[in-house]
Amino acid sequence: MSAILHHRLRLPAGLIKLCIACALTFSPAAAVAAENPAWTRFAADFVEGTFKAQPYFAVQMGRHEFDGRMPDWSRAGIEAEVRRLKNARAAATAFAAESLSAEQLFERDYVVAVTDNNLFWLAKAEFPFRNPAWYVNQLDPEVYLSREYAPLEQRLSGYIGYAKAIAKIADSIRANLRTPLPKSYVEYGISGFGGFAEFYRNDVPKVFAAIKDPALQKELAAANTAAANAMLALKDWLVTQRATANDSFALGPELYAAMVKDTEGLDMPVAAIEAAGRADLERNSAALKQACGQFAPGKSVRDCVSKVQTRKPADGPVAGARAQLATLRKFVEDKGIVSIPGTEEALVAESPPYNRQNSAYITTPGPYEKNIPFVYNISPPDPSWTPEEQADYIDGEAELLNTSVHEVWPGHFLQFLHSNRAKSRIGQLWVGYAYAEGWAHYTEELMWDMGLGSGNQENHIAQLLDALWRNVRLVSSIGLHTQGMTTDTSERMFQEYAFSDPGNARQQARRGTYDPAYLNYTLGKLMIRKLRDDWVAKQIAGKPDTDPKSYWRAFHDEFLSHGGPPIPMLRRAILGDADNGPLL
Repeated sequence: MSAILHHRLRLPAGLIKLCIACALTFSPAAAVAAENPAWTRFAADFVEGTFKAQPYFAVQMGRHEFDGRMPDWSRAGIEAEVRRLKNARAAATAFAAESLSAEQLFERDYVVAVTDNNLFWLAKAEFPFRNPAWYVNQLDPEVYLSREYAPLEQRLSGYIGYAKAIAKIADSIRANLRTPLPKSYVEYGISGFGGFAEFYRNDVPKVFAAIKDPALQKELAAANTAAANAMLALKDWLVTQRATANDSFALGPELYAAMVKDTEGLDMPVAAIEAAGRADLERNSAALKQACGQFAPGKSVRDCVSKVQTRKPADGPVAGARAQLATLRKFVEDKGIVSIPGTEEALVAESPPYNRQNSAYITTPGPYEKNIPFVYNISPPDPSWTPEEQADYIDGEAELLNTSVHEVWPGHFLQFLHSNRAKSRIGQLWVGYAYAEGWAHYTEELMWDMGLGSGNQENHIAQLLDALWRNVRLVSSIGLHTQGMTTDTSERMFQEYAFSDPGNARQQARRGTYDPAYLNYTLGKLMIRKLRDDWVAKQIAGKPDTDPKSYWRAFHDEFLSHGGPPIPMLRRAILGDADNGPLL
């Protein structure tokens, strides 16, 4: 979930922040050379070239000499970015494997993965010309508002530069988007751009209210007003598009298969991915039925789920999540699940109004930042929903605990503590969708397996419900984009198989249209679990009576040490051979 070259997690992650797809095959045996200084220079130039082309990405990564600058999203600007990426890819592949050290060869393939991912969204899927979500998820001004990397006055200067650029950006968005648009895209854009306008007017002035300089306040007011008006105009234009909006959101089978290959390095038939996802759905459904038999004997599964969802956090989800984090960190430490490489803690806050498409997400400082907090955001229900839908939307306490696992301990927060410390700058800056979301989702089941909740089936049910939710995302994504599935059918699946409330089901079905890559939660989890089992099996070969779990911490530390590359590429690297085994 940021620019297409940005790794901070926000919804829909599939459109953004991803380094994925690996067209080259990494083979440690092929890399025997000492470090090649020419590659070191190239990698550094690639990073700096990216920052110049995508200055807001640089800001979010912690390079604040770029503060106040925004990318060129005109058609000409996007075409220039496509050329830059193609040239970078060609230059990277020109480095022969035998001329690079093993680490450099891995990094070369990583750079190719970055370019392939971004070229897919820009040039193949053409999301800047088709999908308002591509823009919405790159415009969050959070870095200037809540990230205390500098005094408030300095951050205000950066924000003013950002705000002054919004009018031109809005013009580019309107010029780029081809009409008619799909209905769900129109509604997403109305909500997103309208949310920005509301946020600029109502929330931003409060952040900078402590600044007493009247000249700065006048400049802020003018820039903010212009930005809000530009977003409102864009929203109003999209409202007019409702009259011609259609349901033509599907990528189609060929482009969808290219998405999986180009953005995750996974060269596998989509039908095989769907089969694996459905098998996991059946596994989790059976486990849910068994857990409900213990937690609510004699009741239906739906009544059992309702019982879990009824026990809400007493003081609301934000306060409830804050209370959970210390317990989760201690559990991770006591069980030796994975190393904790720093002393940072995550803050918990209500998510801003322009970014509430998901119930929870985390924003993370980039690798150039120092001593900046991570923020675990929790979204309130949509006030336009009925009171019953709003009450249903708020997670039960056990569900909130599982979300806190996913977002913080040992999920995204801990994963980004590791990636921000990766040896390779490429690994620090680009973390893949399936890698990040797969890891966070994987940790939910991992924590249950390690004893979180001490066998309390309420916790297990919450974990299984989230797993089923992600299973339905995978099936819906494939159905919506390759099989003619409607959003109504997807919505019913979320309610039937994942026991989602109507508000969440409707939201998630629509998300599948503009975030086709949200299959990556389950897909990433399945690839990580298979990699873990194969890696551990290799470690304990010839060691009878060895508990595989005794090697899990070592695997987790190894997995997290590389940044966030495509999982198939990482698999080949850490298994130490070409590895042509199954990935799921």
